[in-house]
Amino acid sequence: MSALQRFLFEGLPVRGMLVRLTDDWQEVLRRRAQGGGTQPAPVRSLLGQMAAASVLMQAGLRFDGALVLQVFGDGPVRLAVAEVQSDLAFRVTADVRGEVADDAQLEALLNVHGQGRCAITLDPRERRPGQQPYQGVVPLHGDRREPLQQLAQVLEHYMLQSEQLDTRLVLAADDEVAAGLLIQRMPVEGAGNLGALGERSANERTIGVDEDFNRIALLAGTLAADELLRLPADRLLHRLFWEEDVRRFEPQSGAQGPRFACTCSRERVGRMLLGLGADEVEGIVAEQGRVEVGCEFCGLKYHFDAVDVGGMFVPEGARAPGSAAIN
Repeated sequence: MSALQRFLFEGLPVRGMLVRLTDDWQEVLRRRAQGGGTQPAPVRSLLGQMAAASVLMQAGLRFDGALVLQVFGDGPVRLAVAEVQSDLAFRVTADVRGEVADDAQLEALLNVHGQGRCAITLDPRERRPGQQPYQGVVPLHGDRREPLQQLAQVLEHYMLQSEQLDTRLVLAADDEVAAGLLIQRMPVEGAGNLGALGERSANERTIGVDEDFNRIALLAGTLAADELLRLPADRLLHRLFWEEDVRRFEPQSGAQGPRFACTCSRERVGRMLLGLGADEVEGIVAEQGRVEVGCEFCGLKYHFDAVDVGGMFVPEGARAPGSAAIN
């Protein structure tokens, strides 16, 4: 079962979180395959890493609204999106328009000519009058304009530049598990998180100089991808931090933990087709034999043939007893 594990280092200004998406991540891929939307392995890995990273960031914020992580650029992957709600429900999608090499990393996927960007948006559930979503954007390269090959490097750079917080992030994903480990220096003052407007000068003065964080971050950096994907949380934390005093909290799973959720349905798609009007929808059926609509997030495809469309636009009073406009 997918789960989020929070932990603290006793007496130190360092916190951590570990997330493993298992059955929920497999459900994302199953739906995409069912809808004919299977994507190359590097793209699936990128989406899994984005899902894990977004869950970690949202869990750290406890933000009442949606956190949206986007990477976009000029490579074969034009756009990839992960969205996580405040209850840790997540979904992901990607727009792929070119050939992807089996060993493609971030530069080859999105940043071929240096135009790639990473954006994080916080969209409040209930906006105040005039309130706009907060968004931060960083390039997919480092301070010396060197291309960054891993999503974790981009997000570490983002947290340092935008939030003035030292962060160590390890991400990995395959077709079974998407996982992430986050280690973060706790803010000295102010809210110290995405979109915060508080004073950050004290946080800025401590960047890179906290010896406790640096030591723990080095230990986290020794974690191999296979260990992150396969080891249970207790064994993984003991393997990394056996000399540290780690306090673990109750894992979050099930309805309280990270989970896949997509709001698409045949009924909602049917209502969208009704909005297009009979002439346009029936024209598509005449040309192609049916209407096919795919969900951009989960990849599931919905099909409506001539009989479905005919019944959809029958006036209410003309339907046979017990029939419905959208089947």
